[in-house]
Amino acid sequence: MPTVRDGFGASEGIVEGKVRLLTLGLPVVQHRRVEPDRIEEEVACFQAAREKTRARLQELKTATSQRLGSMEARIFDPQILMLDDLEVVDRTVEYIRENHLTAAQAFEWRILELQAMWARTFNPMTLDRLNDLEDLHSRVLHCILDLPDPFDTAHPEEPAILVAQNLTPSMAVQFDPRRVRGIATDGGTRTSHWAILARSLSVPAVVGLGDITSLAEEGQDAILDGRIGRIILDPDERDREVFRGRETQIRAWEKEIFKIAGLEAVTDDGQPVALRANLDLPGEAEQAKNHGATGVGLFRTEFLAVGRASLPCEEEQYEAYRQVAETFPESTVVIRTFDLGGDKFPMFLRKPREENPFLGWRAIRLCLDQPDLFRPQLRAILRATAHGDVRIMLPLVNNVEEVLQVRALLEEEEDHLSAKGIPFNPGYKLGLLIETPAAALDAVELARHSDFFSIGTNDLVQYTLAVDRTNSRLASLFNPFHPAVVRQLHQVSRVARAAGIEVSVCGELAANPLGAFLLLGLDIHSLSVAWPSLPEIKKVIRELRIEDARKAAARALAAPTSKDVATRLLEGVGDRIDLSAFAGRWNLNVSPR
Repeated sequence: MPTVRDGFGASEGIVEGKVRLLTLGLPVVQHRRVEPDRIEEEVACFQAAREKTRARLQELKTATSQRLGSMEARIFDPQILMLDDLEVVDRTVEYIRENHLTAAQAFEWRILELQAMWARTFNPMTLDRLNDLEDLHSRVLHCILDLPDPFDTAHPEEPAILVAQNLTPSMAVQFDPRRVRGIATDGGTRTSHWAILARSLSVPAVVGLGDITSLAEEGQDAILDGRIGRIILDPDERDREVFRGRETQIRAWEKEIFKIAGLEAVTDDGQPVALRANLDLPGEAEQAKNHGATGVGLFRTEFLAVGRASLPCEEEQYEAYRQVAETFPESTVVIRTFDLGGDKFPMFLRKPREENPFLGWRAIRLCLDQPDLFRPQLRAILRATAHGDVRIMLPLVNNVEEVLQVRALLEEEEDHLSAKGIPFNPGYKLGLLIETPAAALDAVELARHSDFFSIGTNDLVQYTLAVDRTNSRLASLFNPFHPAVVRQLHQVSRVARAAGIEVSVCGELAANPLGAFLLLGLDIHSLSVAWPSLPEIKKVIRELRIEDARKAAARALAAPTSKDVATRLLEGVGDRIDLSAFAGRWNLNVSPR
């Protein structure tokens, strides 16, 4: 019998292969007392291991920069910084000198203390720090004990799907996509440093599976789908048929990518659609363009801040924004201001203790409280407006006062740039990311102070249904076709059109064919999706009729349940598009046509 586990898609793609269980245990540290005359030798051993580890991480950083880009290479900065952290270094040396411990014992004691301390205040913010600490723990111990680098032997000799409790950035960056066909992990999030690298390497990945390492066996057959966040162990013939169909479809699309990329995103009956890309890193802009994006609907900027011990400077940010703007000189580029907090918290900010970080100090709330962080970003984006239609988008806005505060800051920064003779486009647009029921219900007032709306369906569904989208146990309840969500989408679209401002969707719903059909039917004609999904969604758009979508959406708005919403949409789609690859994605309990 097949075993199916659902987690969270971290890197798109679908693959079939044998399981390779990856278990990276720490070396055994012998407990022995150090004679007084040998203490300084142990201190020197520890310092040498630090330097050797630093050199290796710098090598990996350089290789990553050459392979993927300088921004991606900065993922190694947190670990390099930890090597100089006084909490790590001084306490380790203290344990050697005062307790007569070996370098290995002292370092292990200190790391275990830090892990226990961070775990006591555990929340999504600490995931990457614990992940980096685990990586450093293993690396330094292997250096102290003069053992081979364990990460150099972690790669499968034959193509396989890696199954692990978690991974680290320094492991992921060394993976050869020809041998590592896919990745499945118990833990991790889509924003984990290693997951970002997996996306850059185009290695499909599913995270947050909970217990996959205890279920999977070495050499077991498996199918992994990084789009819907699923792994199937011991797939049966039906599973393999679905996989082969989906793979054949993807391969056909890959051959058509450049052909499709050159086609217009327009429905079968002539409705143009602005099809843009969601980006995590500047280097993805070129890939998005090659896949047919007509601009960028969401450029996430958190990569510039997360994992750093110091504030990102204005110039560094400007260069990143300019790179994307110059890739799309004739198209819209929407830059979202820092959506920090929740599961993305930088080291340079003192994180508060919060029971629920996703409902806490994050996004626009954090930025308005931290002008030293926010003002340089606003200046950098303003400077980037000189290179194209660069727009500013504010995350998690709930009230007009927040928008007015940002506009006041922007006016001050415009004066600052003008006084220095630094060019920018004074006609830039400021928009809002609609992510909460409060924003959707207050859309009329927010529209008076906004130049455009973008709907973040991931958070809108989460907050509307009170379902944590990072909790795999609640995955069956996370449903964007819930009537309450559909009606909010309609409300925001109606308000935006009445106000004469553009409304788009940049959440995952836009990358689902049935979701795209619904959104077009609600007269939302601007969609932004992950760049690998662009050809597929463009192909879907070209096969649909806007009139069919409007009629189906009208019927869906009157539906009493999620199942009824999906049924009415499916009836409207008819046989125009193949929805088999998405049948189980939203737990609709409806058989696709």
